[in-house]
Amino acid sequence: MRRFFRHPVRLVPISFLVAILLGTVLLMLPPMAIEDRHPSFLTALFTSTSAISVTGLAVVETPSYWSTLGLVVLTVLTQLGGLGILTGAALVILTVSRRLGLHNRLLVQAETLEYGIGNVGRLLLHIGATVLACEVLMTIVVTGRLWLAYDYSLGRALWSAGFHAVQAFNNSGFSLYPDGLLAFSRDPWVTLPLALGSIIGGLGFPALFEAVRHWRQPNRWAVATKLTIWGSVVLVVVGTTVFLAIEWANRGTLGQYAAADKVLAAFGQIALARTGGMEVVPAGAIREESYPLLIWLMFIGGGSASTAGGIKVATFFLLAFVIWAEIRGEPDVTVGQRRVATASQRQALTVALLSVAIVAAAASLLIAMTNHLPFQAALFEITSAFSTTGLTVGVTEGLSDAGRLLLIVLMYVGRIGPLTLGSAIALNTRHRLYRYPEEQPIVG
Repeated sequence: MRRFFRHPVRLVPISFLVAILLGTVLLMLPPMAIEDRHPSFLTALFTSTSAISVTGLAVVETPSYWSTLGLVVLTVLTQLGGLGILTGAALVILTVSRRLGLHNRLLVQAETLEYGIGNVGRLLLHIGATVLACEVLMTIVVTGRLWLAYDYSLGRALWSAGFHAVQAFNNSGFSLYPDGLLAFSRDPWVTLPLALGSIIGGLGFPALFEAVRHWRQPNRWAVATKLTIWGSVVLVVVGTTVFLAIEWANRGTLGQYAAADKVLAAFGQIALARTGGMEVVPAGAIREESYPLLIWLMFIGGGSASTAGGIKVATFFLLAFVIWAEIRGEPDVTVGQRRVATASQRQALTVALLSVAIVAAAASLLIAMTNHLPFQAALFEITSAFSTTGLTVGVTEGLSDAGRLLLIVLMYVGRIGPLTLGSAIALNTRHRLYRYPEEQPIVG
């Protein structure tokens, strides 16, 4: 057992797998579904994986299939997945031993990517307080709106607001409404809190904490924080602008709205499409030109150590700086007067290329399983599962058992893959006492 704990990265996939299996068992219990339905193993497994991986894809209609108790379990699983099973494991270790050794601190660092090992206990308390504060604030605002403007009872408004606040902050796509947030796409008191909560949850705690701590001096931010914060701003602004340009006259999405409502709906959809997965406009009605935009945003995802998936914003923009330095012929890659370590560049390249290979192979496999499925729809669904986004064009419910199993594997790999791979590479860095002669092969 001691030898096992010497390799903390091994606990990442195992912890998530155990949580998924426990969630599956719970969701198979009779009280979890309505109308005497008995969830099959595959349905429960898919739903549990989707919740723990904070994805939000579903093979059944969430509000009409699961009972209130089932939806409560779904909410708890989502919250556990968003916080990270490793964070909970670290709390147990702190309670039992009152201190963490180096390897177990690195275990927590694998999930939180805290800069420096520092005080893990205080870090976890800050994370818990941040999550609670954001979700409570979203719940209060949305509850008031549903109660006062939509004639909801206070209890129903509180339940709906609380459920969607947890889903939004944890960047999951489950909803109590069959059409997602489509009914509230022009209501800023519902759309904005959930969209902003999704963005905050998708930034990652290291970037969020440092940005708040040094908000007056952005030049003091670490490179990872700069890439995450400013990169997220760029993605949201550019994504919203491009989505508006494409869908402005589309009667199926934004064409029927006034100008201000179009901007609100586009912002909400892009903010949630990056990592959250809830629909603000009907994804099945978007124009073909919007598919590459949403696929690319989902693939990039959110910040490191966040509730979001994808290859991560810092990874994408670090590679952009690598390309820019190579084009200019610079010997070093610099971001904000800081030279980026070669090891970090290689890690980013490894994570990105392996992710591209996984998505491409899985999309080809899904198309082979379902001959009638268009390429863009297959790529969209695969990317959504791998990036743990949860946005769908209506393909998931109609997939065969083999197709659903493929998405289950992708959601699991997408949640723990980049995290485990990046941590494993960082912890397995070797230093050689010799180097071979250098040679420059022709590239291109």
